[in-house]
Amino acid sequence: MTLRTIILAAGLGTRMKSSLPKMLHPLCGRPMVLLALDIAAGAGAERPVLVIGHGADALRAAAGERAEFVVQPELLGTADAVRRTEGALRGKADFVMVFYGDMPLWRPETLRHLAETGRKMAGPLAMLTGIGDDPRFFGRVIRDEAGNVAEIIEDAHLTPEQKSVREINLGAYCFRAGWLWEKLEQVKASPKGEYYLTDLVAMAAREGGVTAIPVADEEEWIGINTRAHLAEAEAVLRRRINRRWMEAGVGMQDPATAYISLEAVIGEDTTILANTHLEGKTAVGRGCVIGPNTILRRSAVGDRCKVECSVVEDATLEEDVSIGPFGHLRSGSHLERGVHMGNFGEAKNSRLGAGAKMGHFSYLGDAQVGAGANIGAGTITCNFDGKQKHRTEIGEGAFIGSDTMLVAPVKIGKGAKTGAGSVVTHDVPAGTVVAGVPARKMTKPNARKK
Repeated sequence: MTLRTIILAAGLGTRMKSSLPKMLHPLCGRPMVLLALDIAAGAGAERPVLVIGHGADALRAAAGERAEFVVQPELLGTADAVRRTEGALRGKADFVMVFYGDMPLWRPETLRHLAETGRKMAGPLAMLTGIGDDPRFFGRVIRDEAGNVAEIIEDAHLTPEQKSVREINLGAYCFRAGWLWEKLEQVKASPKGEYYLTDLVAMAAREGGVTAIPVADEEEWIGINTRAHLAEAEAVLRRRINRRWMEAGVGMQDPATAYISLEAVIGEDTTILANTHLEGKTAVGRGCVIGPNTILRRSAVGDRCKVECSVVEDATLEEDVSIGPFGHLRSGSHLERGVHMGNFGEAKNSRLGAGAKMGHFSYLGDAQVGAGANIGAGTITCNFDGKQKHRTEIGEGAFIGSDTMLVAPVKIGKGAKTGAGSVVTHDVPAGTVVAGVPARKMTKPNARKK
């Protein structure tokens, strides 16, 4: 018995007060639309149908090939949204599961249980319900005298007496497909001119009954209508992520201030210190210490690295690298094994060879540094001439004195040295010592005397 899934994602999201479509607002670094697709995949759904409206082009771009798209040009309610998927799904599934894309905290196992229950139900409809004190604008589940689900009343149409009902409709359903397509044609417009999917509940109650599945975890119910809801959901999702990594052997000094994206990967025995962010597809190896007050953004960090009070973005650190405090490793940079970048150091689009040391208050831009080289404090590669960038090459074992200016394009040979305060405007051969402004080759005293 085949089952297909519909995700409703066409809403305007006016209460978000944003030009960004609601389903593109991120949670833990991932747009809500992708979270909805992740949930569907985890529940066993193959290529769900995504109903889109506002921001359709942007949603298509974000979801890519992971979904089949159906456009709801006029926002005429949830029943109208589902009805527009009939052409894509009718005759292709025995059961249809529907849930709202702006409820990003469903655990996949919850929706998997809904689908499994739906396949076994005697009636035409199974649905998720919850009991809580905060209805969050959800409709209420109205039961008959025998305790069976009789209907759903939307929040806007509740009487004062019905507002006291604590059982709420969580907006996730599993329908018998043939019954669904037939009954959608019978849904009548509300006084607002909208067609509510919840009207099918009363129909199902009269024609075989409704299977209500209670969900105990109230955190799963958090729907996103406002920025406050978004922040609340972010906190819940972050707790889940952090607990999962701690259970996998990652230490966290203060989980409340560890901000780890859904796409990040962390090795065993790594410690995340307070106020640290791992953003995007960041990978951290084993036995590292990251933080405090550190941002790793879309970067790869090898084993046994230490990054303290620093920012690393779109960069690579091999094993046993140390950065900081207050370092900034920018895009395109690569630190090989055992490199040290001191406090207030910055590198952009540069590669430092194994064991190289970069002193504090230094800047390397568009540079290639050989293994074992020493970059003294205050060294700067002058890589921009006002029109274009130029490369600097520093050979293996070179010693760059403090406060040296390397005016690119320039090459410092293997084992060469520059004196403190030098301004190097020409290539320096291997083993040569230069100093001064502009830097000139130093001659030994006895050589000058001869």
